[in-house]
Amino acid sequence: MICTSFFPRLIGATVVLAQFSLAWSPRWAHDGYSYGPYSYGGYSHADDALASFIASETPIALQGILDNIGPDGAKVAGAGSGLVIASPSKADPDYFDTWSRDSALTLKILVDTLIAGDASLQPIIERYIIAQAKLQAIYNPSGDLSDGAGLGEPKFNADGTAFTGAWGRPQRDGPALRATAIITYATWLIANGKGASITTNATDGIANGTTNGTAGGIADPTALLWPVISNDLNYVGQYWNQTGFDLWEETGGSSFFTIAVQHRALVEGNAFAQQIKKSCPGCASQAPQILCFLQSFWNGEYIDANINEDNGRTRKDANTLLGSIHTFDPTAGCDDSTFQPCSSRALANLKVVTDSFRSIYKINAGIPEGKAIAIGRYPEDVYQGKAVIDPKELANPWYLCTLAAAEQLYDATYQWTKIGAIEVTNTSLAFFHDFQPYLRPDRYDSSTREFQDLILDIRSYADGFFEVVKKYTPKDGALSEQFSRDDGHQLSAFNLTWSYASFLTASNRRAGNAIPWGEPTANTVPTACAATSATGTYAPAIPEKPCPTPTGIAVTFNLLKKTIFGQNIFLYGSIPELGNFDTTKAVPMDASKYTADKPLWAVRAVVPTGADFEYNYFQIETDGKTVTKEPGPKRTFDQSVETAAPGVCLAKAVVNDVWTT
Repeated sequence: MICTSFFPRLIGATVVLAQFSLAWSPRWAHDGYSYGPYSYGGYSHADDALASFIASETPIALQGILDNIGPDGAKVAGAGSGLVIASPSKADPDYFDTWSRDSALTLKILVDTLIAGDASLQPIIERYIIAQAKLQAIYNPSGDLSDGAGLGEPKFNADGTAFTGAWGRPQRDGPALRATAIITYATWLIANGKGASITTNATDGIANGTTNGTAGGIADPTALLWPVISNDLNYVGQYWNQTGFDLWEETGGSSFFTIAVQHRALVEGNAFAQQIKKSCPGCASQAPQILCFLQSFWNGEYIDANINEDNGRTRKDANTLLGSIHTFDPTAGCDDSTFQPCSSRALANLKVVTDSFRSIYKINAGIPEGKAIAIGRYPEDVYQGKAVIDPKELANPWYLCTLAAAEQLYDATYQWTKIGAIEVTNTSLAFFHDFQPYLRPDRYDSSTREFQDLILDIRSYADGFFEVVKKYTPKDGALSEQFSRDDGHQLSAFNLTWSYASFLTASNRRAGNAIPWGEPTANTVPTACAATSATGTYAPAIPEKPCPTPTGIAVTFNLLKKTIFGQNIFLYGSIPELGNFDTTKAVPMDASKYTADKPLWAVRAVVPTGADFEYNYFQIETDGKTVTKEPGPKRTFDQSVETAAPGVCLAKAVVNDVWTT
């Protein structure tokens, strides 16, 4: 499905995607700015009571992440090398898998921590990169690497094999976030004289997996960096203008978070490519149009979390807070176009989203506007981390959403202090009135009392969200996914990796630590928006060893079957890969290319070579329970339809069927 809700802007200029340079140091200095601890007129957060909690929780959060990374993570026995597991939880909910998005966000904070001086993390980062190089090449239900489609697969099994169950796919934020994380690491390597393999494209030892004692058995993991990054950037350039599922994996359409991080990835990807004398044509051509499309999410009052969908929600969603903080650039101004944390749009949105949770959680009762509360995903949410969801009960606050509000406010106060002024507009006035009710739209310079009081008040507001996290964190410091809306006890997946990563990221921003990505070179919206795309080229970062004969067949099953909203089609068959004709183990089919003229349901599955098998389709009705099986005899898959070039390990086949009536 193609996104079509573009609208023209009147600011006429072309985005120039220029290269930026970083001067790395433990305090992450850049262009003369010091990202050390904040200090405002005698006030220092280092002196407050919250500092001791953050100081004690920080090593717990870091260890919580490391405990969830294979192969040595203490809580994820059996996980593959370098794979970041979402949570050790294996039931209610089962999160014992590796998500591309969560892993990339986690890797980014590990890279930031490495840059800040923790050299012990480098082998873990290298194992992650090797693991991602392998995952990129795995055939999965979203596709494969030949056209890049497989890069949109949201998650894989804990051992690194393809997850073939029902899921919200594709999800298009993972490649962008992975590119950002690895570019940050690669740039640091180059700045420290360790990036020769990146710039020379050396690949010795990779094809055969020769070892020299480095991570994952690869002779030189740095040689993988550009191939992995290039695949991801090409994916973003090619598929950004197609819909997918949002970061909560529930809504198909266009997601603010996804589009925002895709813009960032292409901007810094273009700069990095220039730095190492490579090219990324899709970066330069598509980044301006992604920025143009990003404006579509602003509805005049707040940011619509998802568009090109109709799920009945208000579209008020912490998705938008996360999009702002993960595209924060400490060298940027308060730019509305990129929804920087201090921008009028982002501040207005923060108030709307935060206030939407004030009346729905018992633990927030009586807390007035302008004071911190517990925040969940979106106000209509009913997901509670259980196999059975009660649609009559609202869900719960999330640690990572609550921390996102704090992080945006820390980012904003940093930007105002750097700029030396706060611009209050009609758009952001309601936000500022929570702190100074008589404030008027105007520019308040740093010498004014208004500026100084606002900085202190908003910093205190940000600290309040950390206080909420502190209040509902158990003595051992463990962070789950959710905490109860009634009394704050922990719920859902325990030891959630993303919760730990969010804590570390927010505490870094509180300390004033951040790394720029080039936003000032790429914040001008083109005059005309266009639904464009740049077809990419893809290749495995680790070349596949030739196979004498194919080890499996990647079959694309296409079925024409008219359905109504709420009905779903499944494939099942006589082999384990297709559920042994058990409807509870069947393979769900995808309707993303379904049209009125061509009601196509499709799915990709890897089946064994050497024997024919039987298969059929069935339909789940709108009640989600009733099974309607395709009438007529079972179909037979004929192995003779496979095609494979010499040495290819996975043969390919396409089956085109029409539902039997």
